[in-house]
Amino acid sequence: MKLRLMRHVAAAALMLLATPALAQTYQQPPAPIADILDAKPTPSASVSPDQTTLALYQRSNLPSIAELAEPMLRLGGYRINPRNNGPANSRVSWLTGLSFQAVEGGQARVVELPAGARFTGASWSPDGKSIAFLLDQPEGLALWVADSRTATARQVFGPRVNAAAGAVVSWLPDSSGLLIRAVPEGRGAAPDVTTAPTGPAIQESGGRAAAVRTYQDLLSDPGDEALFDHYFTSQLTVVPLSGAARTIGRPGVILGASVSPDGRYLLQTVAKKPYSYVVPAGLFPADVTVTDMNGRLVHTVADLPLRDNIPPPFDAVEAGPRAAQWRADAPSTLVWAQALDGGDPRNTAEMRDRVLMLEAPFSAQPTTLIDLPERYAGVTWGRSDVAVVNSRWFNTRHETRSVVDPSNPGAGRVIVDRNYQDRYNDPGSIATEANAAGRQVIQFTPDGSRVFVEGDGATREGEYPFLATMDLATGQTERIWQSAQGEYEAVVGLLDEDGRRMVTVRESRTEPANLRIRDLDGDVTPLTNFPDPAPQLAGVTQQLITYTRDDGVQLSGTLYLPAGYDKDRDGPLPLVMWAYPAEFTDAAVAGQVVDTANRFVRPGGSSHLFLLTQGYAVLDDPSMPIVGRDGAEPNDTYIEQLSASAKAAVDAVVEMGVAERGRIAVGGHSYGAFMTANLLAHTDLFATGIARSGAYNRTLTPFGFQAEQRTYWQAPETYNEMSPFAFADKINEPILLIHGEADDNQGTFPIQSERFYAALKGNGATVRYVVLPLEAHGYRARESVGHTLWEMTRWLDQTIKNPAAPAAGSN
Repeated sequence: MKLRLMRHVAAAALMLLATPALAQTYQQPPAPIADILDAKPTPSASVSPDQTTLALYQRSNLPSIAELAEPMLRLGGYRINPRNNGPANSRVSWLTGLSFQAVEGGQARVVELPAGARFTGASWSPDGKSIAFLLDQPEGLALWVADSRTATARQVFGPRVNAAAGAVVSWLPDSSGLLIRAVPEGRGAAPDVTTAPTGPAIQESGGRAAAVRTYQDLLSDPGDEALFDHYFTSQLTVVPLSGAARTIGRPGVILGASVSPDGRYLLQTVAKKPYSYVVPAGLFPADVTVTDMNGRLVHTVADLPLRDNIPPPFDAVEAGPRAAQWRADAPSTLVWAQALDGGDPRNTAEMRDRVLMLEAPFSAQPTTLIDLPERYAGVTWGRSDVAVVNSRWFNTRHETRSVVDPSNPGAGRVIVDRNYQDRYNDPGSIATEANAAGRQVIQFTPDGSRVFVEGDGATREGEYPFLATMDLATGQTERIWQSAQGEYEAVVGLLDEDGRRMVTVRESRTEPANLRIRDLDGDVTPLTNFPDPAPQLAGVTQQLITYTRDDGVQLSGTLYLPAGYDKDRDGPLPLVMWAYPAEFTDAAVAGQVVDTANRFVRPGGSSHLFLLTQGYAVLDDPSMPIVGRDGAEPNDTYIEQLSASAKAAVDAVVEMGVAERGRIAVGGHSYGAFMTANLLAHTDLFATGIARSGAYNRTLTPFGFQAEQRTYWQAPETYNEMSPFAFADKINEPILLIHGEADDNQGTFPIQSERFYAALKGNGATVRYVVLPLEAHGYRARESVGHTLWEMTRWLDQTIKNPAAPAAGSN
């Protein structure tokens, strides 16, 4: 096997003795990939809070590279478009059309919008009569509202909405209007930061430990600070559906604002100086306050300091109040969590978190809702005597759900106690419905004794979603309905109190997802009829294959074979294995197998499944579990377990006769790219690899990465052994590296691929390095996606389909 692999390497290497940098224009992938990429996307849909109306949204196709080339600023962990004061185009999936359809049937009514309209942030009003959205205009983002009864839309504010800090539009509880963040009136031009600097940018530390992960897009100098203030300062404004807009309080760097369910108060988070160059804006000093609807201060929830010293472990949190929000089922009650262990999970403590409540007028002492032995993970509110508090602990992958009585706080009653990675025994999530104020609350059965629960229904044979009821006294569930064998049908919303009528979304292996009304005592009524977006792939076959690792861990993957392929007639195919490792604490959970034979699978974006159109077999998502045993961290044996999983997968497809050794490639994106490089460095299982947007030198992420909580200085051997950069001289198979030049993901800075390429090149490896202009961690532009698929197809054609042909470096 090694000799054959080396022949492939040698043939490819002869073609790589070319110029160091290859100028090239964007290339189109081979047919029919380009046609599928350019097909009209399937609309998305949402059901109104009163479950009477369906909103259908037309979606934009992949944006052009020209759209991504609009100016972009990277400030405080955000990426914004200075033209419209909203998110950068690389972070927006624009909607292009809207129509309404009655849930009970009838024709869809199209809402007339300006020619070429594109919008985002669509949200239903609490009464289900309107949808608000932000329409992009040359001067900025404008607030529009569409009436579901008349299927008409109009502009109600702008274009002066400030969406730099994310979601900025929320309905008032009575549906009479909306709360927005606006660009302050008369803001003026942005500060000129192109002038010569007046001095150096300086940072210093006074001996206080402040370990932080490798965040992206941070402020870096006083010019960035000035731009941050300019674009992120906003003015809270109430925009009524009829009447004039009015401002609330003074402008500020408002990172969050929400109205209380009774419409009387505002909960605000406002960042303040000094800003930081090492953490994003969400960790800047901030005031968390409650004001009235005129902006007058009523209560200070927290005066938060700069939070650049949160310990590295994943269960670590800030020491002060956090996650402040309004209680959904009460008029105006604040809820927040506070660590009892100083926020550091390494400290010994019987209880880790305390959940506190404080009712308006906020003058009394807060009451304790519950103390938790794990980290607070949210509350599902129900009524005055029922709420369900969730908590989790990463170290053990454990979760607890406890029923509490908010009117009589104290110890909760545990109803769920489980490993949250255990898919087979997941009881599902408590179903919620919108109350009169538009807040999500628990959906009880008519007698109030039980709650509805919706779950994925994962089994060995596949996921079969279900609707059940749960007894809050015991946690026991009783299933009302479950998706039929061979189908995947999930509940979108209940249409009656008994859970007998519901809106569902259904798909099967051969039928795309569509909405319907399912009456458990009657008929099924289709609501939509979306066609197959990629009929060219209709003949592709898929099957779940299972196999066992040498240490006994059960593994699986989904094997896709091209349309018309016959193993006996056609023999083994060139095969691509595309994977992404995952860490577990329980080998039994790691080995859980879930078939996908009841799902409608069609690729999108730069998916590796497009390779099926080019005569390749694909083993998709073969299990690569990294299991911690006997108190050891999973990553202490990462290379050993990764290699064993890959060997088991290769052995399985070769034994089936669909692939042969020497013509199998491995690939992955992000952590999958990291996996790919390690498998090429430490095994001879694969003839080539494709690594997209990965990290390869773990010393560049010294305060943790992926599921690794330890710092480099706590586990230097693990960091070094897991870094394929350190073993670049061992990689003797061709490897294709692709990276977005504007990668925004923690840890996968473009320098990772740049330096890895230099290491591989310096050691004589066969390597091609492609940098995609303007692209972030995931690739968005049509040109970038098409070129990525061209690179992947061409590379595989030249390394495992026709290995004697040129591999890289020729155009």
